[in-house]
Amino acid sequence: MKFSYSFSNLYGTVYRTGNLTFSPDGNTVLSPVGNKISMFDLKNHKSETLPIESRYNYTCLALSPNGVSLVAAEEDGEIHLISLISRTILHRMRTNRKISCIKFSPDSKHVAFTKENNVFVYKSPGPFSKDYSPFVLEKVFKGAYDETTCVSWSDCSRLVAVGSKDMTVKIYALAQLKNLTVCSLGGLADTVVGVFFDAGSLDCYTVSASGMLAAWDASIEVEELQAGAPVRGGNRKQKSTKKEEDGEEGEENSDKSDGEEQTANTSSDDTKDAPLLNYKRNARYYLKDHLEEKGAFKLTAADYHQKTKILVSAFSNGTFLLLSLPDASLIHSLAISDQTIESLTFNQSGDWIAFGCPDLGQLLVWEWQSETYVLKQQGHANGMNNLAYSPDGSLVATGGEDSKVKLWNTSSGFCFVTFSEHEAAVTGVCFTPNGKVVLSSSMDGTVRAFDMTRYRNFKTFTTPRPVQLNCVSVDSSGDLIVSGGQDVFEIYLWSLTTGRLVDVLSGHEGPVSSVAFSSNPTSSQLASVSWDKTVKIWDALESNSSRESIQLTSEGTCVCWRPDGKTVSVGTLSGHIYTFDAQSTTQLSSINGRKDLRMGRGEADKISAKKKSESTSFNSLCYSADGSTLLAGGNSKYICIYNVQEQLLLKKFEITQNRSFDCMDEIINRRKMTEFGNLALVEDRASNSDIKLPGSKTKDMSSRTVKLEVRVSALRFSPTGRSFSAVTTEGLLVYSLDRHLTFDPFLLDTKITPEAIRNSLVTNQHSKALIDAFKLNEKSLIVESIEKTPSHDIDLIVKQWPLIFLKRLMSHLAGELESSRHIEFYLRWSKSILLQHGSYIKDQASDLMPVLNLLLKNVTRKSEDLGKVCENNKFAIKYLLTVGE
Repeated sequence: MKFSYSFSNLYGTVYRTGNLTFSPDGNTVLSPVGNKISMFDLKNHKSETLPIESRYNYTCLALSPNGVSLVAAEEDGEIHLISLISRTILHRMRTNRKISCIKFSPDSKHVAFTKENNVFVYKSPGPFSKDYSPFVLEKVFKGAYDETTCVSWSDCSRLVAVGSKDMTVKIYALAQLKNLTVCSLGGLADTVVGVFFDAGSLDCYTVSASGMLAAWDASIEVEELQAGAPVRGGNRKQKSTKKEEDGEEGEENSDKSDGEEQTANTSSDDTKDAPLLNYKRNARYYLKDHLEEKGAFKLTAADYHQKTKILVSAFSNGTFLLLSLPDASLIHSLAISDQTIESLTFNQSGDWIAFGCPDLGQLLVWEWQSETYVLKQQGHANGMNNLAYSPDGSLVATGGEDSKVKLWNTSSGFCFVTFSEHEAAVTGVCFTPNGKVVLSSSMDGTVRAFDMTRYRNFKTFTTPRPVQLNCVSVDSSGDLIVSGGQDVFEIYLWSLTTGRLVDVLSGHEGPVSSVAFSSNPTSSQLASVSWDKTVKIWDALESNSSRESIQLTSEGTCVCWRPDGKTVSVGTLSGHIYTFDAQSTTQLSSINGRKDLRMGRGEADKISAKKKSESTSFNSLCYSADGSTLLAGGNSKYICIYNVQEQLLLKKFEITQNRSFDCMDEIINRRKMTEFGNLALVEDRASNSDIKLPGSKTKDMSSRTVKLEVRVSALRFSPTGRSFSAVTTEGLLVYSLDRHLTFDPFLLDTKITPEAIRNSLVTNQHSKALIDAFKLNEKSLIVESIEKTPSHDIDLIVKQWPLIFLKRLMSHLAGELESSRHIEFYLRWSKSILLQHGSYIKDQASDLMPVLNLLLKNVTRKSEDLGKVCENNKFAIKYLLTVGE
């Protein structure tokens, strides 16, 4: 059970494409992130990624009004019904076409999908429709002449408004109504982006891509809708009356014609009780007139909040407008980026607006009344390259191709600091052993040191001549910094204290791909690997730069030390992992991982997947805390865990099933192959094309649709030992032991049962109950046994505690400190263990270090959180005392 890791969270990517949606309470944003869905809790400031995965990227989401059922559509048309209670996919339905919009009816009984030029209405499974069969088709609405783009429900859930690319909005009745068959609203001048019904009314608003807002008044109220077969004759009379009305001029004539219309409608016996529903456009506004910038940009997204009567609209130049309806007066205008805003939505109360920008990977939540950001997150624009954990495991630093270094909080999953001082891609990041400084290397030829207290770049290390730096590492004292060059084959040593260049190590005849200091605190050894097929082990403190050179069979790609500093492992371009003794330089083991890193066939490949797999290699290596296993990943979708001594593959993780990436399948579907090649390589530019005509300067002519390949750029075990992180094409994937519920007993016998443990607690045999609970290894029983132990017995139980169970007890206490309310109680346990078993813990420090790191991280976090609360309370009490005086 040691390697029963499972996916737990996704950092570094907050939004890809598709629509955003709020939970019914308005405190949580659901965002599609590739083929996963992330939930951002704005109230508790935490993020979570649902443990589900689809075959393609999610492009459309809809949450039921009760917040229980989530319907999500992939880009290839497969629809998933997801339960947010069990966090599982309940049902899948294939439509084989792209779904552009999904909306639940306000009464939760139906859900509507737009597909091609049709709208499909299904019964919504749940207590409201009293039908638990997933996706029972209720009705299909046809009539649009082009692809449908948006759908909206009236408050009464009886009417459906559908907008399409044919520049019309059609209004349908879900059940037969005497008042309506189909009503078509035209004259919109461009693709319909949004259509919205007013609250408690049949009046509606339409927004088109040209920026035109039209307000439509309904001829009847909701209460006048009558069920039954529609009256055809009434429609003809209505049309003739409308022609008469259009022919007359002036207000008096208009009033007269309205009177004639009412007379004509009421004179018929069939339509006496059922006045027909028609719409009249009473206003038209051009939203682009409110923008300062003039240009050929489009309106890309819009949303309307019924209670506050506020419309928000976004444009392709990154600007959004906030308007008060029905007079369309401007409330607010702001440019949040220079890229397209693809999705926006109001929360339930109308106070917050969520924006999604796919080009930059931005997710913003804006409170329009106070004009402040509730959430402002952005991933690395062009992909991530590397990562590093802080010594206590509470922070993760990442570097990307966008020349930025970002710091992420592992408990919340949010980025809280971004350093943008580098001018080229960041190639390496690392923390100093005390965790107070972050170091990063870049292709701009600098290594920068960032202060973790003030969050600023306080030192910049440069080379004597311009060099593209490929990697960075720091020694166990935290003073020596090393970096290797890519175009100049030298290794540079700086002192963090003085900021000066200490030494330049020469000897490599190719680009230095990786450097690493020994993790042994008493050692000053440094290992470097290069494309010249050598590994060199240097002594960084000796002036003559003594080194040992080890010849490899292929170009070296990565290097890492075992935690005790006795051996060093190297990954090569041939897919092998070699392990050498650092003192004698003898080879201890060799692992051939090429067959474990299988690759799929790309859409443009002329060779088979088997032949392409011969070029795979490992790009990143990382040892576990005990030094017995090695985590390895490279240019493949697999992450491997090897036993170094036995040279065996222990477990292999497939990081994604996302077919939106290239090289996922080993065999290309024969239906996609033609005599001219793969159909997937043919770009469809017929609709919504980003490529303009030659001579136009509004768009980059080189923009194309690019499918990325899945790669693992970096891997690191968490210092707490409970998880590991992988930098991939999808983002920063976190795999944790905490989610996996497995029965993993320890020294169990037949007499140990939950009943026996609870009987021991009743008879006050707390020590026996706690030991038996750890043998059974059921978390709920362990928590119950610990929390029922009297606080005055803690010291006695810890003193008699068997050492074989000490690590398990410490691990449990450290984990519970993160979420438990009984902080002082668990701190008493921890203090008693450290006082009474301090010598044993010191002797077993290498084995217990992950547990101690986890304990330190959670105690530090609780201290910071409580410190903030106490400071706020202190100032509040001072204020109240001052007011009382």
